[in-house]
Amino acid sequence: MHTVFYVSDGTAITAEVFGHAVLSQFPLPFEQFSVPFVEDKEKALAVRERINHSFHQSGKQPLVFHTIVDDKVRHIITDSDAMCYDFLNTFVAPIEQQLGVKAEPRTHRTHGMDNRQHYDARIDAVNYALDNDDGVNTKEYDEADIILVGVSRCGKTPTSLYLALQFGIRVANYPFIDQDMKHLTLPPMLKANRHKLFGLTIDANRLQEIRQRRRADSRYADPEQCRYELNQIERLFRMEAIPFIDTTFHSVEEISVKILERAGIRRRIF
Repeated sequence: MHTVFYVSDGTAITAEVFGHAVLSQFPLPFEQFSVPFVEDKEKALAVRERINHSFHQSGKQPLVFHTIVDDKVRHIITDSDAMCYDFLNTFVAPIEQQLGVKAEPRTHRTHGMDNRQHYDARIDAVNYALDNDDGVNTKEYDEADIILVGVSRCGKTPTSLYLALQFGIRVANYPFIDQDMKHLTLPPMLKANRHKLFGLTIDANRLQEIRQRRRADSRYADPEQCRYELNQIERLFRMEAIPFIDTTFHSVEEISVKILERAGIRRRIF
């Protein structure tokens, strides 16, 4: 198995994201390690030793994806027995030429708190998502950018949190449960915010699998109950002209971006 190191003088999140995108194109297993905050010579030497040990132990040259600002630290890493890929400097020089502006490299700029406005927007959005999760609080819906609706366990909560954390979107979510199904209509607080509603649905078999893990052999996880609830909720979506997407075969990242695109919501942070 090939070994991959994500090395950074910051959080290593950028190196991970770029690296995962590249490696996803290859149908191979990888043993992956993230090494954040490699900010000085001592830490860099320790990481290089670890990389070299991996090479000598496996006989396969490791891959190193790195985002390191400091030249001295970077050179220590690139002097290892690995194939190194520099995600920052690959793009900086040509962009400097295009913009006619010299870059001013500084650690912790990408995922630090330099842009306090964006950071505060992210935290406020996450707090809002937590406070308005699962229909517990419906008094702040006028502050929502979007309200996700659907049956229990269709992906509302993880999608809400991802939209908040990655895009700074204020998301509430409201579940329709078994007791709602016989006479399924929009409750008053949702009708008042009709223009903010966005529905999530899911394949009945997949929903049953998820619910079975949560409450095994219960009515909640019964296949017929899952199909019934989904039929009812999709009927409501169509009757009320609520836009909705099927989450069955999509990751939370894909679901979130599709919602932003369909709903025409502008993200608050980048």
